Amino acid sequence: MDFIQATDRLVNCHSHRDVSDVLGIDVQRIRQARLDTEKAGYRRPPQGWQSAIAKLARERAGELVKLAEDLEE
Repeated sequence: MDFIQATDRLVNCHSHRDVSDVLGIDVQRIRQARLDTEKAGYRRPPQGWQSAIAKLARERAGELVKLAEDLEE
């Protein structure tokens, strides 16, 4: 693995689309839930967002552990 491949894997992260897919909602709703609560377009986060984000975080953690192991081999 070269430097470019390693850094690409390091900075690759989940997108709003990934979050919307795991929650089964439109990506626009994710964007609106991330707005300042005082903004007109703000929408409350969807039910179950905590477990969905936890799932994505665990996946990402596994990807980073794998990257570290690959680099240390």
